[in-house]
Amino acid sequence: VSLRPMRSVLCSTLMFLALLMAAPAKATGPLDRLSQAAPSLDRRVLALALQARACAARSGDVGERLAVIDYSRPSTEVRMWVFDVAAGRLLHAEHVAHGRGSGENLATAFSDVDGSHKSSLGLFRTAETYVGGNGYSMRMDGLEPGFNGRARERLIVMHGADYVDPAQAKRQGRPGRSFGCPAVRSEVARVVIDSLKDGQLLFAYAADADWRANSLLLNC
Repeated sequence: VSLRPMRSVLCSTLMFLALLMAAPAKATGPLDRLSQAAPSLDRRVLALALQARACAARSGDVGERLAVIDYSRPSTEVRMWVFDVAAGRLLHAEHVAHGRGSGENLATAFSDVDGSHKSSLGLFRTAETYVGGNGYSMRMDGLEPGFNGRARERLIVMHGADYVDPAQAKRQGRPGRSFGCPAVRSEVARVVIDSLKDGQLLFAYAADADWRANSLLLNC
């Protein structure tokens, strides 16, 4: 009996297994797909954002878009990513300002108190746009009472600002700061806002122990 057919089948099987092992792992879920789309975003932060989004989805529609801000990074770095979750695509990766009451280059203090000029943490639902003193802007509603629930009352909005300037940040050690708003570069404000307006979500993260322990959307 000839062994050639058996050897041929064995060789083909071994070649298939080798190719299978060498092939890159395919993304199997939203976390994998979005993490691959934005490898510079800490996967653990992204996982928390998706966890909060899933919790919010139990109470209603959450839209297809999600912005993730990582305030644990210095303001001289890109630290906001905007995703199309349904498509698994990264839409924008941008610098974003924090409130002047939150710190210098690194944001270390957060609040939901009016007049604190501090940024707020947690999940926000985006709302309507308008043109005001900072140009084209987008209102937001905080979904986490005690941490960001007074966002609309505090006028915490997304808008463009000339002081969000990466070149200026390199010269002076940090970009300018807001009164608590997640301000972005003026050049990209309209396109970023238009990708997020009207019922999408924004998740603002920092390594804040009180928020991590007491956020209803991180512990639902």
